[in-house]
Amino acid sequence: MVHVVLFDIDGTLIQTGGAGVRAFAETARAEFGLPDGTAGLQFAGRTDTSIVREFFRRHGLPETPANFHRFFDSYVFWLDHLLPRLEGGILPGVWSWLHGLRALRTPPLVALLTGNIRLGAELKLRHFRLWEEFALGAFGDDSEDRNELAAIARDRGAAALGRRLAGEEILVIGDTPLDIRCARAIGARVLAVGTGRDPVAELRAHGPDYAVGSLRELSPAEVCG
Repeated sequence: MVHVVLFDIDGTLIQTGGAGVRAFAETARAEFGLPDGTAGLQFAGRTDTSIVREFFRRHGLPETPANFHRFFDSYVFWLDHLLPRLEGGILPGVWSWLHGLRALRTPPLVALLTGNIRLGAELKLRHFRLWEEFALGAFGDDSEDRNELAAIARDRGAAALGRRLAGEEILVIGDTPLDIRCARAIGARVLAVGTGRDPVAELRAHGPDYAVGSLRELSPAEVCG
């Protein structure tokens, strides 16, 4: 039985119309004087901190705590500015899954496992009125390593429940091969959804327990019982 469900955000719960990527680009331009500074960076499935570190290395910028703070302070300003100006939305099946999880005989703890820094995650999910649906989370400013984030999310879930968690008692829901990999790092079950960048066929090749086009295709009762 699943006792903790960990959701990724971008491409799994919501699409922001590219607000996050745009906010990174605007920060590179406005704060660091690099108008094409984020060109070629890969965003899907990664932690924000790892993306910023790659940005610094590409442009020979010092990887100092002060520069990380400088980047993220600007990033959240731009993210907050862009979210209402770009067309995004909650992805298919998300609300029915959240309601369905709470309707189970033994409802699991519903939490986040995301590469977004915490404030970025909160800004995105508050914009779509989803933030309050999640009890806790592990975020990109907790660790730069996505696999370590999975362990942090597991441990926070265990602390909230007051018991140890076996891997099979955790379900990770995400839209990239990196989500599948980080779930396997803690022995968790995985539901991969093709609502992000990667098609279902590509996700299936990485061996998730379930792979669907969207959350509409499965119910919580089919996966979490």
